[in-house]
This record gives sequence, structure tokens and C-alpha cells, in this order.
Amino acid sequence: MHVMELLGRSAIKVNEEKVVDATEPVIEWCPLFDKVRGIKKVTRESAAENMEFRIKEHGMFSSRRKLEMDTFVGFGASESMMTGLLRGIIDAAVTVCDGAGTVITSNGSLVQGMGGYISGLLETDPIPEVIEGIESRGGHVLSPQSGRIDQIEGAAYAINAGYSRFAVTVADAKSAERLRELEGSAGVRIMIIGVHLTGISLIDARRLLKVADIVTGCASKHIRDEVAPLVQVGTAIPLFGLTQWGKELLVERAKDVTGPLLINTMPLPVLPERKQPQPLV
Repeated sequence: MHVMELLGRSAIKVNEEKVVDATEPVIEWCPLFDKVRGIKKVTRESAAENMEFRIKEHGMFSSRRKLEMDTFVGFGASESMMTGLLRGIIDAAVTVCDGAGTVITSNGSLVQGMGGYISGLLETDPIPEVIEGIESRGGHVLSPQSGRIDQIEGAAYAINAGYSRFAVTVADAKSAERLRELEGSAGVRIMIIGVHLTGISLIDARRLLKVADIVTGCASKHIRDEVAPLVQVGTAIPLFGLTQWGKELLVERAKDVTGPLLINTMPLPVLPERKQPQPLV
């Protein structure tokens, strides 16, 4: 069984390449998926349909899983880590992939291939073909027997493997705080990237913002209300750089965005109301 949240935290269960259950989302409209998929109203049915699309077109949760892809959005977590690896800003990334769980790699193309399709992966069963594909591209699967997702253990593996400045994606404040503790004790630099933050509580949003380098806005009201970024990329589903290192990564990512860019100084965040997910939670 695999479980992933998408489109406003609708939890989708997948078994044998079929959607077997979907919960109600907590938002009604997402500007990103309206733009890229034409979804005008987020519902349990539209979330399930989007998951079916990902299974069919990208092989998610199957032996057909594609591990290479073009950029999905100009500024996304996986796109930014890919650029960071290519430019040497980070030397590895600890991320996740369906069919594998936590993955450690220095291959930027693989980071994008795995992460570009993923929203909030909660659990996954190991799929041998996916694991083989990851390993053949220079990725290390933390637990190929179980497909376990454990970003703290993934970070510990990265340290033992000799990486000294790597990124880790997390979806909760407690994990981010534990990574900062690990960073201090191991003498490395960990770029903490907060992802999948729709519905995060006010207390946890404040805790995460104190320790993260980058966070995504998702559909979180509390992240938007509390964030004091050094740099912001995007206005609908923005990424916020909170530290100088996070700012460096996002500015470097801007060099790879093919469309025109406006670079200006102004008070942040900038969040046009008409472009925000509805409702913010």
C-alpha cells in the first residue's frame, strides 16, 4: 500500500496501481493545478483523478516509474535542489521517492526525476524496479527492504557517506529541529527545506521558520502570516528563502528559469490575494 497527500492534503491510497481511497481535501482551489491541469475545484474526486494521471503518465507507485523529467515548475523544491547540486551549493540531497522511501543522492537529475511528481508522500512499499533505477543513477535507498521514510536517518547516512553540506526535505517542525541538533553535533551544514506545509499549526509554523533555510508556502495561512524571508520566488505557491544559504540557492535557481524575471527590492512577502489557494489553512 502507498499513501500520498496531494491537492490540499487529500490522502490517496494506491494499491496495485489503482486508487483505492481518497479523503476530502482541505482547500477548494489551487492556482498551480488550475494553471497546469485546469482543475477549477479541488475535490476528493479531482484529487483521485490527478493521482490516476500520475500513475498512468509517470508510472508512480509502479515498476514503470519514470526517474527523469523536465522541470514541473520554475521554482520548486526539487528544481532548486537540482540546481544546487549542479552548481555545487550543496553536495547531496536527502529526499523521498514512491517505491523506495528515503533516498540520498548527489545526482541532481535524479532528484528532479523523483521529486517532480511527488506531493506529500506518507508511506510507500518498496518496488524493486524503482530501487534498481535509483541505484543505477547514483542514489542510495535508505531501506530497500521496507521503503521506510526517515529523513533523520537519511541525514545520518549522508554524514557517514562523507557529505558535508547537503539538503534535507522535511514536512514538520520536530524533524527540522532534530536536523539542526544533528548538524551541530556532526559539524556539517544541513539545508533544511520545509515542504508539504498545508494545514501546519501556528505553533509548528513558528518553530519551523526558526530553523529552516527554505520553506514552501503551500496553502498555509500561518506560513504566510509569520514568514520574514530574505528572498521570495513565486507569488501563488511561493518558496521563501529564510537564511543567506537558502537565499543563495533560490537566486542561483533563478538563473535556470527560462522565462523573463523581475528582480526588485521590496517588503516581503508579496502575496496577491487573487493568486492564493482558497481557503488558506
